[in-house]
Amino acid sequence: MDAGAETTTGTDDPAAAAKFLTGLAASGSRPEQVVGVLRARYGTGRTVLAGAELALLDAADVLHERGWGARDVTEVVRRRLTAGRVVLAVDVLGAAAARRPRGNPSDLEGTPLPRDAPLVAQWSSVRGLVPDDALAASVALVGLMRTLPALPWLGEEARAPEGVDARVLARVRGLLAKAESTEFPEEAEALSAKAQELMGRHALEQALVGAPVDAEPRASARRLWLDPPYASAKSSLVHQVATANRCRAISLGALDMVTVVGHAADLATVELLVTSLLVQADRAMLAADDDSVPRARRRSFRHAFLLAYATRIGERLTAAAHEAQAHARAELGEALLPVLAARAEVVERTVGELFPRLTRRRFSVGNGAGWTAGRAAADAASLTPGRDALAEG
Repeated sequence: MDAGAETTTGTDDPAAAAKFLTGLAASGSRPEQVVGVLRARYGTGRTVLAGAELALLDAADVLHERGWGARDVTEVVRRRLTAGRVVLAVDVLGAAAARRPRGNPSDLEGTPLPRDAPLVAQWSSVRGLVPDDALAASVALVGLMRTLPALPWLGEEARAPEGVDARVLARVRGLLAKAESTEFPEEAEALSAKAQELMGRHALEQALVGAPVDAEPRASARRLWLDPPYASAKSSLVHQVATANRCRAISLGALDMVTVVGHAADLATVELLVTSLLVQADRAMLAADDDSVPRARRRSFRHAFLLAYATRIGERLTAAAHEAQAHARAELGEALLPVLAARAEVVERTVGELFPRLTRRRFSVGNGAGWTAGRAAADAASLTPGRDALAEG
């Protein structure tokens, strides 16, 4: 490993140690190797610990400036690093937020560590790591944070969707919880459809009685992180649900993440439905993938299943959304249509501002049995229950 001659000028300067550690971490070297170089250069004293903390805080600040929220960082750490590193990332993010103007470390889950000693030292005394493992964890975190791409700045995400009635949200969550717990696909899809119609009607009412369109020059956005495997196929479900609810979804496949752009009530619908439907899709996929599927074809079967499931769910949610809009027009009048058209224009404008260079991606399906099974699972029951059934939910 070539440490480089220009990385530091002394062995007792934490800033120089931070620069040295950052250079090695960003080079892709194994954390254990970097720890050996750091120990050889700085020993076991306070300089290397203070330098590691400074490198961590600087890396967190850079990510903050590049559009990353705290939840985004913890999600990517969970996916890229070994188990147990998320709590360390939360420590770093909390400390970094606390030193910024108007920093708000309370937005992070967990209890922040006291500031009477370097973070890496406390990981040994409080988090239970041996010193070299604590230092290796700091190298891994710095290396990851320094190599992540910039993201569009979405602003501070609210904990609860603004403009959405808490009672409606509670009712919808109850419907989706029932859908996730039942073993009967027909009942699950009917409950999901009831949730879609309830939130859809509420969103349409909010659109008409809310603030004037010219007071909303920009739509809202939030990021949804998808768990592997088959994250690309799962992203198709997000796109389908978003489209059915007047939103746009933009995938960043390298990070298993989809950004959804829309208005508050619509975004709430998308997030709730996607979370529930992914649970239901996984269960249906595992039930369909029985011993009749050859092991060599299992991955292509599941990929095709999820794509077909997403496509059919999208068709049915769109039909349910159209029905809800027709009922809303009958109840609220034709004034709804220009409001929806104006809000759609705001969504498109916001997408253009956040993502000026978009490309389309097409999925290919190489397993006909998986495609057929996926559509059958999504087509098990009607997704447009009557309004009387909705009222009873």
